[in-house]
Amino acid sequence: MTLKKKLGVAALAATLMLTGCSGAAATSTQPKPNETAVVEAPKTDMAVTTFKDKTLTTKDVVIKITDVKTIPVGEKGNEYGETPVIAFWYNTTNVSGREMDAMEWLVLFSAYQDNDPNVENELRVGLLPDDAFRQSQTAKIKKGGTVQNAVAYKLSDTTTPVKLVAATGLGSNEIGSMTFELK
Repeated sequence: MTLKKKLGVAALAATLMLTGCSGAAATSTQPKPNETAVVEAPKTDMAVTTFKDKTLTTKDVVIKITDVKTIPVGEKGNEYGETPVIAFWYNTTNVSGREMDAMEWLVLFSAYQDNDPNVENELRVGLLPDDAFRQSQTAKIKKGGTVQNAVAYKLSDTTTPVKLVAATGLGSNEIGSMTFELK
C-alpha cells in the first residue's frame, strides 16, 4: 500500500469515528416520535407580593400601616424639623425568618409629591416622629414576630397628596402604590 493510500484510509477512518461520535450524542438528546420528553422548569417563587389596604405583603415581611398624620413644624413628632412632615405608624412582621428589623420600611418604600412639572419629587426621610420607637426600630425581628415603628417624610408643600410606592430590587420592581391626602 502506498503512502497516499495509507493516509487516505487513515483520514477516512478518522472521519467515520468522528461522525459516529457526534451522531450518537445528537440522537441521544432528541425524543423519538410519540415519546414524551420530561423537562424540569426552573422553580419560581409563588409567594404573593402585594400592596393594598395599607398592607405590604412579600415572601419575607408583612408591613401594615396603622396610622398616618401630617405634623406641622414644632408639633410633637416634628419638634426639631424645619418643614412639615407626613408620618406613618406601622407594624413589621417577619414571616420568613430572614434577618430584618423595623427599618425594613426604608428598603421597600419611597414617598413622592407630584408638585413639579419637570422632575420627580422624591421626599426625604425626616426624624423619627415617635420617641417610643427609639430602641425598637433596629431590634432584630424573630420569625413570626411583629415590631411597631414610625417613619416621617419631609413635605415640600402641605397641599399636594403624597404617593407612597412599595417596590423591591432597590425600587426597580414596583409592587404597588397608595396616595395619601394631606390633612
